[in-house]
Amino acid sequence: MTLPGFKGGKPVLSIIIPTLNEAANLFTCVADLQKDAPDVAYEIIISDGASDDATLEEAHAIGCQVVRTLRGRGLQLAAGATEARGDWLLFLHADTSLDPGWWGAVKEFMDNPNNLYKAAAFRFKLDDDDWAASILEALVHFRSKVLSLPFGDQGLLISRHFYHDIGGYMPIVLMEDVDMVRRIGGKSIHHFDIDAVTSSDRYRRDGYMFRPLRNLLCLTLYFLGVPTRLIHKLYG
Repeated sequence: MTLPGFKGGKPVLSIIIPTLNEAANLFTCVADLQKDAPDVAYEIIISDGASDDATLEEAHAIGCQVVRTLRGRGLQLAAGATEARGDWLLFLHADTSLDPGWWGAVKEFMDNPNNLYKAAAFRFKLDDDDWAASILEALVHFRSKVLSLPFGDQGLLISRHFYHDIGGYMPIVLMEDVDMVRRIGGKSIHHFDIDAVTSSDRYRRDGYMFRPLRNLLCLTLYFLGVPTRLIHKLYG
């Protein structure tokens, strides 16, 4: 598989994916992107935080640009954005795949000049039909749309201009997505009716009750002003 964004010229979109031992997920993530936009000149930047599996080999094999940096999602996202050449940036997790229709929704959003100082996120969905997954999806939908607080596993589309205007991602070890969304402002976030399907492995491993409760505790501590380096010790 060869990415269309690497044929030369300036890409219309830079997709930035932070990785840490994501060899098992990366190909599916990238392949699903290409299925919906086979002829679009986008670039994919893998910002790797010292993976010790085959992530880098996989990234090179499918034609992604690779940036190596220190571990930490905020730092990795910021490093990837620094290397991006597109006027629009799409930040996406490696264990997340966008459903068909993503490119049409993204292009329509980018083509509207009124969105230059806005951002957009996708609809959270897990690759699990269990009833517990459905309940979690409903709760995330409430948090995202009612509380205007989408997380990083929903992706984030933002213009390069707006991204730099608000200071970009902070080099913090946790809550980098919440920090970014708060600076964007809830009223400036559009919600695509396209699923961002995320791996449920972590929820099945940690438990559909324990992991969301831990995330809620971490979020509460963050809003109370607890330093992210301390919250990270709880998050694990």
